[in-house]
Amino acid sequence: MPKLKNIRAVIIDLDGTMLHTAPDFLVAINRMREELSLTPLDITTITHFVGKGTENLIHRVLSMDFNHAEVEAHFARALESYQRHYLAINGDYSELYPDVIAGLQAFRTQGLRLACVTNKPLAFTLPLLEKKGLKSFFELIHGGDSFAHKKPHPFPMLQVCRIFDLAPAQVLAIGDSSNDAEAARAANCPVLIVPYGYNHGEAVQTIESDGIVETLLSAAQILLNK
Repeated sequence: MPKLKNIRAVIIDLDGTMLHTAPDFLVAINRMREELSLTPLDITTITHFVGKGTENLIHRVLSMDFNHAEVEAHFARALESYQRHYLAINGDYSELYPDVIAGLQAFRTQGLRLACVTNKPLAFTLPLLEKKGLKSFFELIHGGDSFAHKKPHPFPMLQVCRIFDLAPAQVLAIGDSSNDAEAARAANCPVLIVPYGYNHGEAVQTIESDGIVETLLSAAQILLNK
């Protein structure tokens, strides 16, 4: 992995990369659907909708039952209901993936600067990171509503590079989906993919990246040997 030489900072995704948050989505979405007199969805269906922001998630969920015009008619009520239920249970059902804490500690031991860039709204992101003991690892935390653009647009990645005063080639992105890889590629950052996340239900082998790593700790060990 020649692109991983001289890495000075790491941008890490949240959902599907550090935390298995689909169980939280499942509870909040199905409570919202119950309010709309809709039948519950299963976790496999919901995980295929994760990764492109809350608005996209709610549109996809409503599209299971309604046509486009009906989706738009129900959207505002559904979004309010989902956000209310999600905030009430945020982090209660989610779990850390293996070696996340060990990986973050290893990055910090190497002197790497860390940023979390997620498409999850910041109001959900910050309490979740705090609850799971992750917040203190990150110098920067950007949510899907932090800027006018979210992943796969490169802007959030480029903002991290600008704030850290580093060239994109010195900032490694790690995620679980094509969103992460496309944003990193467009920003000219190297990118590694973990195999256990969501990726919209598609195989991670289809993602154009600089490699697939088993865990965050595996990524840190690769950088240590560069």
